[in-house]
Amino acid sequence: MYDQLPLDGMPRRLYSCTPSRLNAWLDCRRRYRFTYLDRPQPSKGPAWAHNSVGASVHNALAAWWREPYERRTPLTAAVLLTKGWITEGFRDEAQSAHWLGRSRDLVSGYVATLDPSDDPVGVERTVATRTSVIAVSGRIDRLDRRGDELVVVDYKTGRRPLSQDDARSSLALAIYAVAASRMMRTPARAVELHHLPTGEIVQWRHTDESLGRHLRRAEEIGLEAADADERYRAVMGEPTQPKRPRGKPRDNAAQSPQSPAPGAQATGPGTYGAAQKSGSGTYAAAQETGSGTSGAVQEGALGAQGSAAAGPAPERRDRPFVSPPRVPAELDAVFAPNPGPICGWCDFRRHCPEGMTAAPEHRPWDALAE
Repeated sequence: MYDQLPLDGMPRRLYSCTPSRLNAWLDCRRRYRFTYLDRPQPSKGPAWAHNSVGASVHNALAAWWREPYERRTPLTAAVLLTKGWITEGFRDEAQSAHWLGRSRDLVSGYVATLDPSDDPVGVERTVATRTSVIAVSGRIDRLDRRGDELVVVDYKTGRRPLSQDDARSSLALAIYAVAASRMMRTPARAVELHHLPTGEIVQWRHTDESLGRHLRRAEEIGLEAADADERYRAVMGEPTQPKRPRGKPRDNAAQSPQSPAPGAQATGPGTYGAAQKSGSGTYAAAQETGSGTSGAVQEGALGAQGSAAAGPAPERRDRPFVSPPRVPAELDAVFAPNPGPICGWCDFRRHCPEGMTAAPEHRPWDALAE
C-alpha cells in the first residue's frame, strides 16, 4: 500500500527505532548520542514537573477506559488521576497539590464529553511496522474504530493552541496510522489531536500518498542515524545496557513519559521530539515516547512559562553522576550539537558546553503555566 525507499548496495540490518528516536536525531545529534548510544547513559538533570502532569493525565485516561462500563464516569477519572499522581519535579508539596487539582478537573471534564460505551480498539496500544530500511514501533494513546476505518487519537495537554498543520505534519501520527493499518488490516488515514484544556479536536485525513511521504521521510532519517550509529560502534564498540539491581525499573529512553506503562512512575522527560510525540511522548510520550526539550515544553503541563534557575538543579534521584565518555573529535563532529533556546530544557545540558552557552537553565517547574 505504501511506497518503500529502495536501498542501493549491500544489504544491511534494519534500523530499529521509534518516532521519538527519529525526532531526537533531527532535534540534536549530541542529545541523540547521549540518549541512545552512550552506555552507561550520562546523568540527566532533575525530573520536570510538566512531564509529571502529562504522564499522570495520560495514565488516568488509559486506566479510565479499562474500567467496567458502569464505572466510566468523571468521578472515576478524577479518582484515577489522584491515585496515580506523579509528584516528581514540583517546587514543593503545595505546588504539587495545586496541579493535582487542576489536572483532576482536566481529566474529569474531558471524559464527560466521551461516550463510555464507545470502546476503543486499544488504549496505549503498541504498533509496529517495517520497511526495507527501518523497523519502527510506538504506542498510540487511543485507537478508535469509526465505521470501517481506524482513527489514531493523541492527547495533548499543552496550553498552545493546535492547528491542522500540527496533525498533518506529525511524523509520529503518520507512522502510527501506517503501522495500525498494516497490523489490523484496516484502513487508518485519519489522525486526531485532542486538546484537553479546551476540548478542541484537530483532525487531519491523510491519503496513501501523504502517508507514503511520511514513511519515506522516516526512512531517510533512519538511514542517516543508522550510519552515525555504525560509526559510533566502529570507534566505541557496541553499546551495552548497564546492569540493573534486581527489581529496578528499566530507564527506557525511548519511552515517552507522556505514555508510560500503566501505573509507571515517571521520573522525568524521556525523548520527546520538538514537533511530534513520540513523541507519543512524550513530553517523548513515546511514546517511546519518549528528553526535556522544546517538545516537552510545548506539549507539557498546560503550557510553558519558564525562567532561568538561580542555581544548579538537584540531581535526579537514586543515580550517581555519570559523565559522557570521551570520543575522538571526528566522532564528536558526527554527533554535533544543535544549540538554541531548547537547550535550557535539555536533560543533558550539563554535559554540553554549547548548550549551556546557548540558553539559561530552567528550574524543574518552570514549564508550568501558573
